[in-house]
Amino acid sequence: MHILIIEDEKRVADLIRRGLEEQDYTTTVAADGEEGRNAALSQQFDLIIMDIILPKLNGLDLCQELRQTFPDVPIIMLTALGTTDDKVEGFDAGANDYLVKPFDFRELHVRIRELLKRSNASGTGSTGSVLKTGRLEMDLQKKIVTSMGKEINLTPKEFALLEYMMRNSGRVVSRVEISENVWNTHFDTGTNFIDVYINYLRKKIDREFPTKMIHTKPGMGFVLKEAAEA
Repeated sequence: MHILIIEDEKRVADLIRRGLEEQDYTTTVAADGEEGRNAALSQQFDLIIMDIILPKLNGLDLCQELRQTFPDVPIIMLTALGTTDDKVEGFDAGANDYLVKPFDFRELHVRIRELLKRSNASGTGSTGSVLKTGRLEMDLQKKIVTSMGKEINLTPKEFALLEYMMRNSGRVVSRVEISENVWNTHFDTGTNFIDVYINYLRKKIDREFPTKMIHTKPGMGFVLKEAAEA
């Protein structure tokens, strides 16, 4: 497995590189955003780790650019920016996971393993290419969601969240389940991160339509179903 590390702090980059190479990964290190972009476009990588605050080209812009070219390559944001707004920006840019500095390498390694496992599993073609729940239809190959024939524009993370809820339609999913299965992590119980994304989805798939799809179960989580009441 070949991993690209885009990190301008040499000490941090060396720490990640050594740790990954001890786990038998092949690594390439880039010290700024432009160097990282050039490396990503010239070689094939199985996963990319990048900071947000980078010289020449910041990580958010770089992530958006790479996501357009490599829609299926897992990207981990590894940065000192740790507010909910920062995380939302990172996921909206196309990141699959987000880890805040200072970090424990063991946690980074676990997240890398999980993302690579999911990435490999998604390429097997073992699941259907179209999901349907009520008035919602999701084409997994074309990355298109429609409601009553109208296309709904979603960010990559909104798409992933809706996909998880559609695969579990009719069942209450907790915030912990969502964080573990969509973000591959466990957010602190005090954060409203999941609720922020649920609200994003509600605005896009419920606001302009007669029946509501996302319902809240107080103290339990959320359920996706087509019903007048939760």
